[in-house]
Amino acid sequence: MESMLMNRPPGSLDAAFAALADPTRRAILTILADGDATVSDLAAPFAMSLPAVSKHLKVLEASGLISRTRNAQFRPCHLERAALDGVGDWIENHRRVWDERLDKLDQHLAELQGGKEERDDS
Repeated sequence: MESMLMNRPPGSLDAAFAALADPTRRAILTILADGDATVSDLAAPFAMSLPAVSKHLKVLEASGLISRTRNAQFRPCHLERAALDGVGDWIENHRRVWDERLDKLDQHLAELQGGKEERDDS
């Protein structure tokens, strides 16, 4: 599964959604929302090994949701908010489309109901 995630273009919505599908990776992003953190910092809340956390970080990095920098011997992870913004924008656009469609359906059903009431009155 991980190799399938890693083969998607960095920054693509497919890669971002695949990375976000895992609850551990979403939890890591929540931690990074408070600021940069090392692998050890990120691993602390989880009952898993450092290599397992590192695999999750590789998926997040490949998706463009995080980046890693070098600071002496540390490689802190950084949340790439612009990549998350892209995911949010996609969701918001689709939510808006479905809201409009459902509003039109509500209007249509109200019109049908109004026509039925007129027939019942006659």
